[in-house]
Amino acid sequence: MTITLNRPDVLNAFDKAMHDALGAALKEARDPDVRAVVLTGAGRGFCVGQDLGEFREAPGDIGDRLRATYHPNVLAIRALEKPVIAAVNGPAAGAGMSFACACDLRIAADSASFVPAFINIGLVPDSGGTFFVTRILGYSRAFEWLASGRKLTAAEAHAWGLVSEVVEADALLQRAAEVAAEFASLPPLAVGMTKRLLDRAGASTLDEQLEREAQLQTAATRTEDFAEGVAAFLEKRPPEFKGR
Repeated sequence: MTITLNRPDVLNAFDKAMHDALGAALKEARDPDVRAVVLTGAGRGFCVGQDLGEFREAPGDIGDRLRATYHPNVLAIRALEKPVIAAVNGPAAGAGMSFACACDLRIAADSASFVPAFINIGLVPDSGGTFFVTRILGYSRAFEWLASGRKLTAAEAHAWGLVSEVVEADALLQRAAEVAAEFASLPPLAVGMTKRLLDRAGASTLDEQLEREAQLQTAATRTEDFAEGVAAFLEKRPPEFKGR
């Protein structure tokens, strides 16, 4: 399933309507028939964060705005027990950068760029930016980047480990679809449980994580996909995983 942030005239800056559309799409993505999700932007940009025009017209309490719109969608991405791939086709700035980092992996067009942006207007990173960037890059590099607001090119983002690969802009969606198809061919229950384990690893002790692995491994061995995987291995044929 491909979800497209669709306000190309403003580089897909978030307003309430786009939040609502993203939330509805992420709800649809829960369908078991959807085995991988690609998140991208329409036009020249991935997403440049909050539409500051909307914010200026009705600022309100920014904390309430974050809790009502950004937080549910960030959490929905992480709650999907399937791969979510950010196909970053242009600028990813502010909360748009945070949303890209909330995805499980990122593929960038050579025209993409990544800008924390918050510090440049006297704000702090939000929408999970500090959480995800620290996990991806480590503390020192996360601080260097987020506290400076430095713009990263696609090549720099790849060198830092922020993105998995960089491709030519006109090949981005095809490559993202190929990666999504590779994941979709894998046992979806095991992929989902692996994502759940990785999400919890950073805040767990070794004992806690060992126990969690043991519990989910027990659950995995009771699936039809496990039986199919073993049978296919012994019979030297490609497995056909059905998510059961």
